[in-house]
Formats: sequence, C-alpha cells, structure tokens
Amino acid sequence: MSEKHIPTELGTEKISKLLKKYAIPSIVAMIASSIYNIVDSAYIGHGIGPMALSGLAPTFPLMNISAAFGAMVGVGASTMISVRLGQKNYESAQRFLGNAFVLNILVGIIIAVVTLSFLNPILLFFGASENTLQFAREYMFWILLGNVITHLYFGFNAILRSTGHPDVAMKATILTVVVNCILDPIFIFHWGLNLGIKGAAIATILSQSISLCWQLRVLTDKRELLHLHRGIYRLEGRIVKEILSIGISPCLMNLAACIVVIFVNRALLTYGDDYAVGAFSVIHKVTFVFATLVFGMNQGMQPIAGYNYGAQRYDRVMGVLRLTLLWATAAMTLGWIVCEFLPRYAALIFTTDEQMLTEIVRGMRINALVFPLIGSQMVIGNFFQAIAKPWTSIFLSLSRQFLFLLPFLLWFPTFWKPALNGVWYALPASDLVSCITGFILLARQMRIFRKHVNSNPVTPAA
Repeated sequence: MSEKHIPTELGTEKISKLLKKYAIPSIVAMIASSIYNIVDSAYIGHGIGPMALSGLAPTFPLMNISAAFGAMVGVGASTMISVRLGQKNYESAQRFLGNAFVLNILVGIIIAVVTLSFLNPILLFFGASENTLQFAREYMFWILLGNVITHLYFGFNAILRSTGHPDVAMKATILTVVVNCILDPIFIFHWGLNLGIKGAAIATILSQSISLCWQLRVLTDKRELLHLHRGIYRLEGRIVKEILSIGISPCLMNLAACIVVIFVNRALLTYGDDYAVGAFSVIHKVTFVFATLVFGMNQGMQPIAGYNYGAQRYDRVMGVLRLTLLWATAAMTLGWIVCEFLPRYAALIFTTDEQMLTEIVRGMRINALVFPLIGSQMVIGNFFQAIAKPWTSIFLSLSRQFLFLLPFLLWFPTFWKPALNGVWYALPASDLVSCITGFILLARQMRIFRKHVNSNPVTPAA
C-alpha cells in the first residue's frame, strides 16, 4: 500500500508544531460546539423561559449515557487506529474502521429504543420536576430519534483526527454549529413552526445529518489509505474486544459523570429548587467553554501520543504530554478569571430572571475555585487512555466521581449553612483531591518512560 496518505509526520515532526496542527482544529471545533450550546440555551432561556432552561438540566445525564457508549466505540477505535498506524499495521487499522462503523449503528439503535421506552421515569429520576418534565421530554424525544446519526457523527470525527485529518473533523463540527445556529431560531420561533424546545432538538439532528454526509464522502474516498469499502464491516471478536477495552475508559467516565449529575441535580432540588437545578445547567455550559479548550488539546495529543507510544518513541510521548499540560493549565486559568470576576455577565447571556441570576453567580464562583488545576486533571486521564492504559484512566475518573464527589455531596450539606452551599462546595473539593491523585500516578508512569529513554537514547523530542 502506498504511504501517500499515512500520517508518518506523527513520529518525525517537531512536537510543538504537531500539537498545534492537531490540537488547534480540535480546539476551534470544540469552541464552535460550545458556542452552539450557549446559543441554543440562550434561545431557550430568553425565548421560552427559566423553567424551559431548567428542563434542559435533567437531559444532560441521559445524553451523557448515550455519549458514553458512543465514546466507547469512537475513542476506542480511533486510539487503536493511531497505535496500528504507528506500528505500520495498515490492514488492521482498516478493519478497525469498518468495525467501528457497524458498532456505532448498533449501539445508537439499542440506546434509543431502550431509553425511549422509559423516557418519563428516567427524566424524573434524573432531576426533572412537575414544572420541567414536559420541556425535558420534548427535547430528549427528538434527540433520541436521531441517536444513530449522533453516534456516527462523533465517532467519525474521532477517527478522522486519528487518520491525519484534524482539519476535516474541525470543518465538520463548524458546519454543524453554523447550520444549527441558523435552524434554531427558525424552528423554535419563526416561519409558522413555533416548535419551542423540540425545535432546538430537531435543528441539532438535522445539522449533524448534513455534516455526517460530508464525513462519509471523505471516508469513502478510495484515494485514502483508510476508507470505507467492502470486506471490512464483518464484526471480528478480537477487534471488537480491543475497541471496547480501550473505549471502556471514556465510557465509564461519561457514565460516572451521568451518575454524578443525577446526584447533583437531586441534591440541588432537595436543598434548593428548580432555579438551582437550572443554575447548574447554565454553569455547566459556561465552564464547558473552557473545558472544551482542554478537550481539543487532548484530542490533538491523542494521535501523537498513541502513534509514538506504538513506535516506542517515549521521549516524544513525554514531550507532547508536557506541552499539553502547560496549555491546559493556561486555558483553565482563563476560565477561573471569568467565573470568579465576571459571573453575572456570563449568566446574562442565558437569562434576565433575577432569582436565576443570583443562583448562577453564587454557584459559578464556588464551582470555579480550583479551575487552574482541573486542566491537568483532564489531560492526565486522557493521556493514560491515549497510551492504551484504560484502567488507569478509568480509576482516575471513577475516583473523582465516586470516591470523592459522591461522599462530599452527601456529607457537605449536613454541616454547611445554608445546605445548598454544601452541594456547590462539594464540586471543587472533589476536583482538588482528584488532581493530587492524578499527579501521583503520572509521576510513576514518567519514571517508567525515562528508564526506557535512558536505556535506549534517541534524539530528544522538540
């Protein structure tokens, strides 16, 4: 096979240049996606009302469940494709692509059927109330109908980044965002449709469908080394097992996040009201803007770290990790500045309701207390996943969610006055302890890499 379209630069190009090339498209795409989320919620909050905005909060855990299983396939396949490319095992990488395509379709269908069958009880359990259930149901019903499209869209974006096309993944995301922002006001308010909150969901699925068509055009191009074609779609036990063994890490992370959001929503509803739940929804979207910067950096780091780990170039693996940690810390420090000093201005994007604004400002300032450390926490978890050590990544995520956050959510409100503040303070407290744990595990892995580099010296990574 020709190596014309193989991203061999991952093993030779200067690390800083590579990370910019792979991370910047991902960052741009993630920022565009987070801007869409803000615009979407702003239309709902200002155009429909604060209860509709609160109705979005219980949909997050359900969407996280779907995203968890989607990530299990998309991230697992893209990671293994990166490693196989580093090993120059191109035939195996091709079969991973075909198996990922089939798995995304199967998983998307199964999740949609199961959740639609029990939608009302699920949403009530996730924190919906009598005031917000109708809004949550209308939104999620249409999102779930397009679940297969969503799984394929996100899965293909991860694979495109791993096969040397970060620019295509970025453009696909931007296309989705632009189309979505155009369709949102039309479907929600105008042209006689007046679909309300379900119009936002329909706009989301339609925009993803358009981008999916473009992704398929790229991934069926026969000039590409890795492309969809006959003979690669039969599910193979070994390949499926490898995809799921790597993908189980982000899957469990998202499932853990889902469980935590459920507990946070219910705690906010217990010690506060629907406004507190809605405030958490807004805070999540604002902080997500800065988290997406780190997500984009992680997506840029993943193929570089995976390729060089497969090629046993541990000096380059450590080089890309150090640079990503530095960039991530800077990004989350910027988020800390905004959330601590400009929270009301951020909240006004979503609502002008004074009661909602007060709760958002209070929660945002508390939630952002240890933001400068969270960037490193996110990078370290993704790094272990990128070098095919999913169980370490899983431990870091689950320890933050279950060993630290859930006990804090149960404990803090019992002695905090008012108790609602205890719910808010549980979030940064768990992040702090989790960061310390991550640094300890990373230090151990770095010692192993340095031992390999010292015993097999090569030209240092730039």
